[in-house]
Amino acid sequence: MKKRKNTTDIQIISRIYGHGKGWVFTPDHFKDLGSRNAIASALKRYKQKGSIRQLARGLYDYPEIDPELGVIQPSVEAIAKALAGRDATRMQPTGAYAANLLGLTTQVPMKVAFLTDGLPRTVQVGNRHITLKQTTPRNMATAGRISGLVIQALRHLGQQRVNDQIISQLNRRLDVDAKAKLLKDIRYAPAWIADIFRQLSARGGSE
Repeated sequence: MKKRKNTTDIQIISRIYGHGKGWVFTPDHFKDLGSRNAIASALKRYKQKGSIRQLARGLYDYPEIDPELGVIQPSVEAIAKALAGRDATRMQPTGAYAANLLGLTTQVPMKVAFLTDGLPRTVQVGNRHITLKQTTPRNMATAGRISGLVIQALRHLGQQRVNDQIISQLNRRLDVDAKAKLLKDIRYAPAWIADIFRQLSARGGSE
């Protein structure tokens, strides 16, 4: 029994080191290496040794340390990917976070949301709340693509708030290839957003 537990410990820390500093993970990332209790015990021991850090309940990272800044906080994307699970279900930034990624808003939201085709989940890391929201296959059809990001950002702003200034900001942000991708996925966009896709495509290169 002791030997099996030690083997599990070694396999877990080897996987953590293999991903490198900055990796964010959950116990599910090791479910092929041992029982739930063995994994929990190993993570507890490595946490106590300072090898890993617990970010929230059931969420850990192999912290990256900067010589000047000290321990670096993991990115929102790294946390969300860990929450999505070991098999990395698809995710799509949505809401204020999507708008911020495109430069349409300057405020970095403390509550960040992703659409997912996996299980819903919410976690608080420091002062940030990160939520995975289960959604429809149609909403996930453009996941991970620029078209998906633009659709979600514009949905967040709302049709009444999307004016010429917002469209000009998008035009400057997107290159010709990105605009071509918008047209390719136009069937997934609501009618009013599809009209904006056409406007952006007609403008050609960025301003």
